[in-house]
Amino acid sequence: MESWLDWIRQPWPWYVAGPLLGLMVPTLLLLGNKTLGISSSLRHMCAACMPMRIPFFSYNWRQETWNLLFVGGILVGGWLATTFLANPAALVIAPATQADLQALGIQHFEGLLPRELFAWSHLLSARGLVFIVAGGFLVGFGTRYAGGCTSGHTIMGLSNLQWPSLVATVFFMLGGFFATYVLLPPLLSWVLS
Repeated sequence: MESWLDWIRQPWPWYVAGPLLGLMVPTLLLLGNKTLGISSSLRHMCAACMPMRIPFFSYNWRQETWNLLFVGGILVGGWLATTFLANPAALVIAPATQADLQALGIQHFEGLLPRELFAWSHLLSARGLVFIVAGGFLVGFGTRYAGGCTSGHTIMGLSNLQWPSLVATVFFMLGGFFATYVLLPPLLSWVLS
């Protein structure tokens, strides 16, 4: 049992984690003809919690209860994993990546998110408004504009050979590259100065 816990606490390589994630697609399709996606759960929660006569929320959200349970399972599973199965080893970030981030003003590498940008104390500061509030809004807007999130399009849509998902995935990647190499350096120099 102890060796199993040691194994599960270690970071899984892409060739294990990727296929396991990919197997969610046929599993959901075979078990209930359901599609993998997370962003639609926000619509279901809004339809359930705000019974207004807004046309976008006027549908039978109860048929999508499985999606809410799926997202709940992700939240509970994430909490269980970080509480009981956390890897005790320090986070490993490649030295070249650390050097690039240090050149941009990021100095702390002990967590998954840089403390200089994503601490609660920065929420109402310029950096918090740019990276947390505006960034969150842009992610939500982009998800709605693209008709789905990265998991829905890239994992589910591409596996079903859907042309709109291929277009969305290409633009997700292009947008990520553009943000990383063009937008991020001046934004970081502005908010960290």
